[in-house]
Amino acid sequence: MRSTAVCLSLLLLAVSSPVKAADIAPLVAPQPKPEEADRWSFSVSPYFWAAGITGDSGVFGLPEVHTNESFGDVLKGIDFGFMMAGDARYGPYSIVGDVTYARITTDSATPKGVLADEVDLKSETFTAMLGVGYSVLEDEKGRLDVIGGVKLWSVETTISFNGGPLDNISNRDDATWVDAMVGLRGVYSITPTVYLTGWGLIGAGGADLDWDVMGGIGYKWNDSISAFLGYRALGVNYSNGSLTNDIVEHGPILGAVFHF
Repeated sequence: MRSTAVCLSLLLLAVSSPVKAADIAPLVAPQPKPEEADRWSFSVSPYFWAAGITGDSGVFGLPEVHTNESFGDVLKGIDFGFMMAGDARYGPYSIVGDVTYARITTDSATPKGVLADEVDLKSETFTAMLGVGYSVLEDEKGRLDVIGGVKLWSVETTISFNGGPLDNISNRDDATWVDAMVGLRGVYSITPTVYLTGWGLIGAGGADLDWDVMGGIGYKWNDSISAFLGYRALGVNYSNGSLTNDIVEHGPILGAVFHF
C-alpha cells in the first residue's frame, strides 16, 4: 500500500496518519541539558501529529488514486492510531527509536484518468525506526547529533471504485520494506526552561526516497518532563510494480518528553 498512515497520537488518545505512515521518525525531542557521561539516561515521548496527506496510491494495475486531505479529513477516517518515540543516551552516544501504527478509511480519494462516482481507500501502516547517534557538537547550551539507522515499513492498501466504468471494482495489496536513514538532530537552550529542537533525516532502500524533517520549540517543566510544539513533514516514494505509495504528510506536532 502506498498510502500512509499519517499521523498521530495525543499523549493518551492515539491518532495517526494514513497513506503511508508516517513515520518517523526519529525521535524524541532531546532534553536541553547535557547528560552525565558516566551513566545512561532515557526518554520516552508520546506525541500527537496533526498531519494532512497529499499523494498517490495504486494496487495491482488499478488506476492510481490521488489523496489530498487536511488533518480534519484524516481524523474523521482514522480507525486506530498510535505513536511513540524513545531515546537512550550514554555520554555522546545515543540509541533512538520510533514506532507508529495507523488504520484509516476514506472515501475522498479521486481516480486519475478514469470515471468513478466515489473511491474508497483503506490503508493500514506500521513503521518502526531504530538508529544510533553520536554528538559532534555539545556544550552546556545544547548539542548536535549525527544519526544513522534503519526504518521498517509495513503497509496494506485497499482501493474500491463505486459508480462509473469501474463500479464495484476493488483490490488489495500489501508490502514490507526497509530503508536506511541518515541525518541530524539537535537541541539548543534559549533559556533554562525554553529550548529549540529539531531533526532532519533522509534515506532510501526499498523506497526510492524516504525523508522526515521537524522543527519546534520546547518547554522544560522540570528535570523529568518537557513538552514541545512544532511542525513536521515527511514523504515516502515506494513502488514495487503492483503497489504504489507516493505521499507527503505535514502538519503541527505536539508531544511530551518523560526523562529518567
